[in-house]
Amino acid sequence: MASAALRVSASLRWKSAWPAALALALGIICGMILVGDLEASGLLVSQKGRAFQPGNIALSRGETVMFVNDDSDLLHHVFVESDTFNFDSGDQEPGSRTPVTFTEKGTFQVLCGIHPKMKLVVRVN
Repeated sequence: MASAALRVSASLRWKSAWPAALALALGIICGMILVGDLEASGLLVSQKGRAFQPGNIALSRGETVMFVNDDSDLLHHVFVESDTFNFDSGDQEPGSRTPVTFTEKGTFQVLCGIHPKMKLVVRVN
């Protein structure tokens, strides 16, 4: 009898946990698709060796750039300050990915708040 009760209990736990497991799996898959799309479109910017790679990019308004901290031991901190568009990532741990959607047309200088020599020019058409 105890064995049947344990099977019922385990079955009920699985039935209540599967929606959360499904949502987590879908979130991971969607994230992988988004990152794959960004990499395929060239809107991936590496932060490594105290430099942005590439150093200049052009994109259309509304497109997203994925900033990837490819340094194994350095924090980075992406920010843009302009009259029409502002963004501040906060500190980025090694290995982190930070998406930035450029919603306004113009030319923007992206800087690292930790490494002042890091500069990226983004032209938004």
